[in-house]
Amino acid sequence: MTLSKRHSVLPGFPLAMGFTLLYLSLIVLIPLSATFLKSATLGWEAFWQVITTPRVLASYKLTFFASLAGALINAAFGLLVAWVLVRYEFPGKRLIDALVDLPFALPTAVAGIALATLYSTKGWVGQLFAPLGLKIAYTPLGVVVALTFIGLPFVVRTVQPVLEEFPKELEEAAHSLGANRLQTFIRVLFPQIWPALLTGFALAFARAIGEYGSVIFIAGNIPFKSEITPLLIITHLEQYDYAGATALAVSMLVVSFALLLAINVLQWWGQRRLGQAH
Repeated sequence: MTLSKRHSVLPGFPLAMGFTLLYLSLIVLIPLSATFLKSATLGWEAFWQVITTPRVLASYKLTFFASLAGALINAAFGLLVAWVLVRYEFPGKRLIDALVDLPFALPTAVAGIALATLYSTKGWVGQLFAPLGLKIAYTPLGVVVALTFIGLPFVVRTVQPVLEEFPKELEEAAHSLGANRLQTFIRVLFPQIWPALLTGFALAFARAIGEYGSVIFIAGNIPFKSEITPLLIITHLEQYDYAGATALAVSMLVVSFALLLAINVLQWWGQRRLGQAH
């Protein structure tokens, strides 16, 4: 034990913890503290007035509901994509696997322009829905499309390793005991991947809340209809209203933290139930 500690590759706990706290302070804690301090210069009454105007409330509604919708879509279809990539062999598999990471590498502004072009009424995809009276680009639906696009990799890359490590013998045992495919998925497979799926959902949701570049081109940015909160923050910054911008940022941060905390508690509860079941 003493020899292992003496020849440890990594530094000891005090030094490693010190570097960890220093890094988190410089990258996370100090910028967030500055945001809270700057918004505090408004005073409570002015702060509340900034974050509760009708236009801002409409942007909250669109931002959070579109983010939730995009994350839910990614949770369903991201699981399907991960399943196909793990369980099947087919031509072009490596190419599709690489395409999953494309939203990570593609600049968000480029993604927004491409999506707006594709889903406009004259675009390759949008023109198929136009005769049905369904307009995608420059509507709240376009915001959901953009947020779904940027959030897909989080779910796929979180669930994929779990599926790769899941022993197929458990599925075969369930089949041998008379379980059909649906029963096997619900009772055997889903409890194992549920924590990872919830983590991917939380990451996609958190990423979507703060997204700006890929949304503004396809949203149309119509007040009270297709205007997201990050756009209002940028608007305040362009007007040199730094206190107003940080006030909106703080309100978004508090709500996002509360939602992510609830998701993490749910994930912890699910893992605990799974551990008790075993």
